[in-house]
Amino acid sequence: MSITVRYFAAVREQLGPFETLSWADTAARTVGELRLWLIGRSAAHAAALDLGKGLRTACNQTLCNAEQALQDGDEVAFFPPVTGG
Repeated sequence: MSITVRYFAAVREQLGPFETLSWADTAARTVGELRLWLIGRSAAHAAALDLGKGLRTACNQTLCNAEQALQDGDEVAFFPPVTGG
């Protein structure tokens, strides 16, 4: 059971392109809870995913908000409101 977390633009520069997490280890039921769990994971995660940054989120390639429920196998992405190509 896992969740793949992808990072884009400046977030990718800080944390790398992606990481795969054990869904059970995060105890996250929503995208917002996952973000908070990641923020607590390391100083680099805290800086990149700070709640004040206005990052956008997507779950399974569909834009979503923090209340989006998570399921095993989901892919969650974090990216700035404007990204380049």
